[in-house]
Amino acid sequence: MLFTLIIAYLFSTEERVNPFVFAGRILAYGLLMFWGVKFIGTPMETNYVGAHFMHLINLPFHESGHLVFAPFGRFMTVLGGSLGQLLMPLICLGAFLFYNNDAFGASVTLWWFAESLMDLAPYINDARDLQLVLLGGVTGQEVEGHDWEYLLANLGWSQYDHTLAHAAYNLGIGVMVLAFLWGAILLYLQYRNLDRT
Repeated sequence: MLFTLIIAYLFSTEERVNPFVFAGRILAYGLLMFWGVKFIGTPMETNYVGAHFMHLINLPFHESGHLVFAPFGRFMTVLGGSLGQLLMPLICLGAFLFYNNDAFGASVTLWWFAESLMDLAPYINDARDLQLVLLGGVTGQEVEGHDWEYLLANLGWSQYDHTLAHAAYNLGIGVMVLAFLWGAILLYLQYRNLDRT
């Protein structure tokens, strides 16, 4: 029963799909596929994802995450930045899926979550090196305030920065591929329901 309900939400489509709406979805899917393949094919160490304009979309949610989690102490305030940029796509995914009944929109926000996770990976990777340019235009070596240096040092995990970064990046790749598959299945189902009258 629960499994059937989940499948119904994940793969719901309109009974009659407007051809113009469908064309827009195809265009959006193609764009995300183009960007996603570039992200997936580029090594994390190049910070290609962090230099992409999507980083500027993630950044306000990262910074606001620090404020949202501030009441929960210093550790959660610092972690809140990364949580903020990961939670926002998931909140949007839930809104598309359960409030708007728009599974395709949800697949797009799953792609955004994957991209955001890949965007965090170079930051995690920089916890010991402190070479990444931060928001103020300086590196972590020049000022105090590198989130992942603080987080990993407090956990006693500083030596795992590269391992955790690669795990985050690879998980992001896996989730992005999943988003592509989900979107492709939805587009196929919508094509079958295309309004041809």
